[in-house]
Amino acid sequence: MFVSMKLRRTAAGLIAHDPERDRWVLLPDEHDLVAFLAEGAPARTRAAVALADPDATEADPATAVLPFAPRSIRAFMLWESHVIASSRMLVKHFFPAAIWRIVRTFEKTGRTFPKLKPSKGFYEHPTFYVANHTMVLADGQDMWMPAHTKALDFELELACVLTKPLVDATPEEALDAVGGWMVLNDWSARDVQADDARHNVFGPVIKAKTFANSIGCDVVTADAFGDWTAATGRVRVDGEQWCEGATAGPAHDLGAMLAYASRGERLDAGDVISTGTMPGCCGLEIERWIAPGQTVELEIDGIGTLTNRVSADAVPATAI
Repeated sequence: MFVSMKLRRTAAGLIAHDPERDRWVLLPDEHDLVAFLAEGAPARTRAAVALADPDATEADPATAVLPFAPRSIRAFMLWESHVIASSRMLVKHFFPAAIWRIVRTFEKTGRTFPKLKPSKGFYEHPTFYVANHTMVLADGQDMWMPAHTKALDFELELACVLTKPLVDATPEEALDAVGGWMVLNDWSARDVQADDARHNVFGPVIKAKTFANSIGCDVVTADAFGDWTAATGRVRVDGEQWCEGATAGPAHDLGAMLAYASRGERLDAGDVISTGTMPGCCGLEIERWIAPGQTVELEIDGIGTLTNRVSADAVPATAI
């Protein structure tokens, strides 16, 4: 037996979803989700036996915790439309008014202002930044209002976890290392990002992006999830749908992304790779801003949801 599955981690161990009976089952003696994915067929066969047992120990999925501690996080940027739309809104809301007037006047001609478009390098090789893997929130954990920003934003992203090492990998070797998929929220400080864009040679990585990420509790095995470029998702704030998007048409495929990231360095099991913001799925692009007291729920079809409440009382903390 070899099954595709959705997994969660609890204090008691790994649990798997049984779609036939719509229940969650404890997988005996399984505690490390990344190791489980890396083992492949033997682990999945053991899980299939547990799922088929009508007397298996059922588990409460609400007790799930962070699925694993990321070894690292790399967040890519793959969609031209997201780059253009978010750059336009950064200029509109956080650059001097005179610059926005120039952009707005130019775009009345029906053309995109040239500086809003991605650079040549965006198309030549995958673009990513290295996030702070030590500041990861779990599903249900309160998100704080960072002291250094007045423009906290969410970003709906599809992410995968690696289950084997990659060094100078080929795209084919790289794809074979993908173990499972999850929902990721790449929290962003938009006013800080705008300042970085104007003044900082390193781009949006100094304080605009490194203070927090959230990872959903559900991890779906790679074979179960299927084509990552066919994913769809949405964001709800306080139950109201704010936006929805899809992963179709990225500038680079997954194998190329991972191969590029592994050039001259070692990626390994437990490394998280985010494909980047789904076009239209951040507050910046739609000009809607979250505030303390609001609950942000991200969803990707075929995986599940990731929910965090923004709290004025929360302090920087991690689920790890």
